[in-house]
Amino acid sequence: MLNLLVDSAMLGVGLAMDAFSVSIVNGLNEPNMRRRKSVAIAGTFAFFQFIMPLIGWTCVHTISELFKEFQKCIPWIALILLIYIGGKMLIEGIKDMLCVTDCSEHDKKMQEIVCLGRMALFVQGIATSIDALSVGFTISGYGFFEALFSSIIIAIVTFFICIFGLISGKKFGEKLSDKATIVGGLILIFIGLKVFTGGF
Repeated sequence: MLNLLVDSAMLGVGLAMDAFSVSIVNGLNEPNMRRRKSVAIAGTFAFFQFIMPLIGWTCVHTISELFKEFQKCIPWIALILLIYIGGKMLIEGIKDMLCVTDCSEHDKKMQEIVCLGRMALFVQGIATSIDALSVGFTISGYGFFEALFSSIIIAIVTFFICIFGLISGKKFGEKLSDKATIVGGLILIFIGLKVFTGGF
């Protein structure tokens, strides 16, 4: 149980970095944001981070029951997906740190949707949690209640990271978002390697 808790928390940290970055931008664009709205934003991100791994787990579990041989491919698929996602985050983070302009195209796009209301928040939730579908591959060996527990831990971690992101956005600026992307990428790559080598 302790290993499950630690592994799920690590997944939560890695997967929450995109939501953390967007939370920082949301905080920057609305420095006087009320606590209720901050909780709603963090809760939305947490919900999507909760549901996506379960969807992924259900899909993989169903496929595995129909095609037993597919089980052998799961570590490879998890490795490829997590290294791809983590590597992409890492590259984007490094590019952002090296960028000499004040605002990248990525930042501009995020800022455009921040203040569009509930639909924008829904879009942000989907965009920052879509990667969590791949977690279905990494937790496919879990039973349903283990997968549910893992998803809950990921959601809780995401919620508090996003709250911190909103507060950071109000107080400290955008610098943390670049570092968060790099950290998230490194964690996902590490988890992919761990899954492939049988760490889970």
